[in-house]
Amino acid sequence: MSLDLGFSKIEGFEWDEGNLEHINKHGVNFKECEQVFVNRLILIKKDKKHSVNESRFRALGYTNNGRNLFIAFTVRAKKIRVISARDQNRKEKFVLKKIGGERG
Repeated sequence: MSLDLGFSKIEGFEWDEGNLEHINKHGVNFKECEQVFVNRLILIKKDKKHSVNESRFRALGYTNNGRNLFIAFTVRAKKIRVISARDQNRKEKFVLKKIGGERG
């Protein structure tokens, strides 16, 4: 089940030293994260396990270069705040392939 977050209402991204440092540890840069949201998103689901203080979501998508990424994020004041980003694992790649969205 996909989740409609009303992306037409999103006004950009929220970046700071903390989330930039975290994604860089996984070898991902902020431009790649933004590309996942600009390109056709394959799957967005609510992350109920990590949604105690605020709603969090998981996204599977791809960059302009075809890199398949997993992104954990939240929405604050109409901006996407990436919490973490990394390459997809085998199971996530399988899900993309199964629904016909694998690019990388």
